[in-house]
Amino acid sequence: MTDIAFHITDIAENSLRAGAGNIAVGLALEGTRLLLSVADDGCGMDRETAARAVHPFCTSRTSRRVGLGLPFLFQNAALSGGSAALRSAPGRGTTVTARFMTDHPDCLPAGDLAETLMQLVTGTPAANIVLRLACDGRSSVLRSADLTDALGGLPLGLPETATAIRNLIAHQLDSVFGDRLRTFRPSPFFLTTFCYFSGEMLCYSHNK
Repeated sequence: MTDIAFHITDIAENSLRAGAGNIAVGLALEGTRLLLSVADDGCGMDRETAARAVHPFCTSRTSRRVGLGLPFLFQNAALSGGSAALRSAPGRGTTVTARFMTDHPDCLPAGDLAETLMQLVTGTPAANIVLRLACDGRSSVLRSADLTDALGGLPLGLPETATAIRNLIAHQLDSVFGDRLRTFRPSPFFLTTFCYFSGEMLCYSHNK
């Protein structure tokens, strides 16, 4: 996971595999704290499955495929001085939140959020996607239905609508965040990976 946009894609894919018809993606920047949230109305998980979902070596694939994405999200948030959490219950969906400190040298870059969110919207035309953005008193809410209206009723899944949707999302990101999401300071020298095993934390640092 090289940027925050990749994490959004990974979490949203989990939501779709869980049968979610509604997915809400939130990005809120307060000072140097970026809060990412992804909430869905999928099948949800019981407490035991949710606990395994954030452990890289104990995963369940019987009802919902869970890979290394969530453990990496928790580790990357912690690396930046932030934290992450998962809330879920059977039949009540799942909410994943992560807090990143954007002035920390190990904070991930934002990545191409407009491209990522466009792919989520166009790749899941049957789902209701809601994007909530907030920064320093500015906010925006963008729904799949809003994009359909802006495109004159054209289906969101059409290839020719992708560029227009990306431009609309990019405009919303710029109007709320300005250049704030392009000024993260990821470490240029080290990639640090934390691995958790049997309750112990192993730290590996690799020169890029």
